[in-house]
Amino acid sequence: MMRTRTSTVIRAVIASVGCFLVLTPVIWMVLTSLKSAHEVFVDPPVWRFTPQWRNYIDVLAIAPFQRYILNTATVVTGVVAGTLLSCSFCAYGFARLRAPGKNAVFMTLMATLMLPTTVTLVPTYIVFNQIGWVNTFKPLIVPAFFGSAFFIFLFRQFYLRIPKELEDAARIDGAGYFRIWWNIFIPLSWPVIATVTVFTFIGAYNDFFGPVIYLTDESKWTIAVALSTFAGSPKVGPQMHLLMAATTIASLPSIVVFLLAQRYFIRGIAVSGLSK
Repeated sequence: MMRTRTSTVIRAVIASVGCFLVLTPVIWMVLTSLKSAHEVFVDPPVWRFTPQWRNYIDVLAIAPFQRYILNTATVVTGVVAGTLLSCSFCAYGFARLRAPGKNAVFMTLMATLMLPTTVTLVPTYIVFNQIGWVNTFKPLIVPAFFGSAFFIFLFRQFYLRIPKELEDAARIDGAGYFRIWWNIFIPLSWPVIATVTVFTFIGAYNDFFGPVIYLTDESKWTIAVALSTFAGSPKVGPQMHLLMAATTIASLPSIVVFLLAQRYFIRGIAVSGLSK
């Protein structure tokens, strides 16, 4: 009994130390966001400063954050919707439909995971530039409607766990493939949907490379790009306290989304990799 209690205490201490180490950058970010510009660079003790709550008001006044939030919401919503629809539909075909060479096509799709994005950057940019999509949100949103190999894999693995009897019963009632996917597979897929939503949301929300390449107009910037305004813009200058305040504000949506989907997210990760 004593050995079990000691083991529990040791595990709790190790977990607490690990959590503190992981959260140290976040704590530093929040504390720095509440300092003045002078206190950031004179390096006072981390706990000895007067909180400057006005930093958050200054952030909203210096940069049109409302516009950046709207731009980011537009891109993220389109990417999440396109990814869920395209990946779930493709995964249903790989998991349930019979077709010659289906496994070969699936393995080829999985092989694309080893292809770096930078390899296709130049030809992709040329195509989008030729059709007039540069400086619009289309290059950031439209590709999501053509699927993602990793998320197709997650959906497929989850669909393989759904009993075929449900599909057979629906087919007897006259349901076609599309209706079976929409009315049976989608409602049963909340764990994997939550998983893909969290991954896609965080990826699209934090994407810096894509908006920098395709969005030349400052009024169309997303939050990830707008943070550079506080890092060294001639208009504002490198103000670390404002940068950390803006970063703190920008990190809240990702935290909220993860907390809301946490239960389904953990379950989706657990079950999506167990099917054969």
